[in-house]
Amino acid sequence: MSILSKILKKKQKQRKDDNYRQQQDPQKPEDLPILRDYKENISRIKGEFGNSNDIVIREFIHSKHRGALVYVDGLADSRVISDFILESFNENEIVADEIDYFQFMIEKAVALGSNKVIYNWNQVYDSMLSGDTVIFLDGYNKGISGETKGWEKRAITEPSTQLSIRGPKDSFTETLRTNTALIRRRIKSPNLWIESMKIGTVSQTDIAIMYIKGIANEKIVAEVKERLNRINIDSILGSGYIEQLIEDQAWTTFPTTYHSERPDVVSSQLLEGRIAIIVDGTPFVLTAPAIFIQFFQAADDYYSRFDISTGVRLLRILAFIIAILGPALYIAGTTFHQEMIPTTMAIAIAAQRENVPFPAFVEALIMEVTFEILREAGLRLPRAVGQAVSIVGALVIGQAAVQAGIVSPVMVIVVSITAIANFSTPVFAMAIAARLIRFVLMGMATVLGFYGIMLGLMFMSIHLCSLRSFGIPYMMPIAPFNLRNQQDVFVRFPLWAMKYRPMFISKGNVIRSGENQKPGPPKQGDDTQTPKGES
Repeated sequence: MSILSKILKKKQKQRKDDNYRQQQDPQKPEDLPILRDYKENISRIKGEFGNSNDIVIREFIHSKHRGALVYVDGLADSRVISDFILESFNENEIVADEIDYFQFMIEKAVALGSNKVIYNWNQVYDSMLSGDTVIFLDGYNKGISGETKGWEKRAITEPSTQLSIRGPKDSFTETLRTNTALIRRRIKSPNLWIESMKIGTVSQTDIAIMYIKGIANEKIVAEVKERLNRINIDSILGSGYIEQLIEDQAWTTFPTTYHSERPDVVSSQLLEGRIAIIVDGTPFVLTAPAIFIQFFQAADDYYSRFDISTGVRLLRILAFIIAILGPALYIAGTTFHQEMIPTTMAIAIAAQRENVPFPAFVEALIMEVTFEILREAGLRLPRAVGQAVSIVGALVIGQAAVQAGIVSPVMVIVVSITAIANFSTPVFAMAIAARLIRFVLMGMATVLGFYGIMLGLMFMSIHLCSLRSFGIPYMMPIAPFNLRNQQDVFVRFPLWAMKYRPMFISKGNVIRSGENQKPGPPKQGDDTQTPKGES
């Protein structure tokens, strides 16, 4: 028997053994090894994907060897495949028999930036659906995965929800690698670590965890990883899925993880010791742990002088208080505590409400629900008409309701001020929490007046103090009070005075700036004080 026939017989036996092993193996089909016959591999892919027309299969013959490459149209860059893979197959290069052809393909023939060997079907599907090209070679029970990612992606644009006057104008996109690059541009340190994982048994969504080694608390980093690894769900379609599955307390209206579409905001929080969670397919990045006062800090607070930033921040906190208490105070004052209202104002309010058939609570409820409907409609309508509908609708309906005697003019003013104050909250998640709490306090003011409002605020304070974000008290550094960490709470200290990072978050390097950073005029006798040639 000739040597060639022995080799052919040996290959046929290997293929039969592979087929029998895959039929008898109780493992999942995705965990089984790649077959030696490349045609059988192609048939398997066609069957698994249901002959989908976006699965591109190209067979080739190169140096007496047969094979096929497979990729998903729209996820892989066809130009890269044509220039760096197929072009090399068209060269009439003969590979000597003593050279391992598989190794030759990896090192020389497939001229891509990154190639790796894959052994099972789980790796095949993962590579294809990540935009890479898989190459099967006849006679080898392993394949080559070449990096050819090239799907369409949205350009970097200006933030749409967290605007800034003096800050950068770029925002995150739906592409994970673009988002990590935007952060790396701002933090050029090898200590910025990125760890990747996939979550979702069906979607296989790419997740990246970013933190600064030496600044972030290792216990919090381990807790974030443990909570992410614990997720068992079929799909993750956005960062909101992750947020709901890793938070400390599910039964609360207050957000316990922070989300932002601004790379500068996420970078600043990483420098404070927080951990960022980036989800592929969403332009919002999560950061943890989060504290209550953090949701009233805006990017412009750090691009402006400290006195201006402090005044604006206090104004936001006042607006938040108005947003949750405005209608409740009006209901309590007009229903139970008329003696606390100045006489002239009480007479004016009574005269306006003379023809209103509803009590103050129903009057406030009608206006609040109407305004919420208009706001929701403005968000869902096309941008060109959404703002016009919300503004014109509020004016027309409010004026018509007053003329019809359904509500009083004072109530329209109260609801309008409350709505405007609600928009002053920098983070949308906290603004939604204020909207929900407002209705609860309205109900308690209707039943118990100012006493009910105080009771509701007391319960809210107890609830806030009981919350945790990855083990960190939600009200830090207010409760428990920490004097050293008051540099960026209600008052924003000057940058030269903010020497330490928040010590309740960072347990590593807590020094933010060096000594003697306070600016000042030149010292007496300095040559820079008087120009040369002048006395």
